Amino acid sequence: MNRTIFDFTMKDIAENDVPLSQYQGKVTLIVNTASKCGLTPQFEGLEQLYKSYKSDGLEILGFPCNQFAEQEKGDNSQIAEFCLKNYGVSFLMFSKIDVNGNTAAPLYQHLKAEAPGFLGSGRIKWNFTKFLIGKDGTVIKRFSPTTKPAQIEKAIKKALAA
Repeated sequence: MNRTIFDFTMKDIAENDVPLSQYQGKVTLIVNTASKCGLTPQFEGLEQLYKSYKSDGLEILGFPCNQFAEQEKGDNSQIAEFCLKNYGVSFLMFSKIDVNGNTAAPLYQHLKAEAPGFLGSGRIKWNFTKFLIGKDGTVIKRFSPTTKPAQIEKAIKKALAA
């Protein structure tokens, strides 16, 4: 049996278990985030996408990570406060995780296997790497950290219409 994101349970930023199976039938954008990164303003674009397409079935899941130049040093409550205060983030943020190496969260091991990076790299290159997930829980496409959220809108609309 092929695995999908629905096979995973992750902890939200308040440390509650969130079975990703609750997103069956929705289009999901999974993003590793950081509060002190040059790409952090992407939170604004992600929030705009979420507000525009939430009623159509889009969910955005943010996973803070401190593996890239230690740009996410805060604890979960500090991260949650930063995201809300500075960017009005209303999509679900999760507990801080690792996305690379031996301690990488199983969800990210799965995502990287399903959609390897540039030249087949199994690593996440930087903060704000994005994975677009179809209604069936499989990866549609991986987007680079520098791909702005607005540049993903067309792919999101297509996935929502599928």
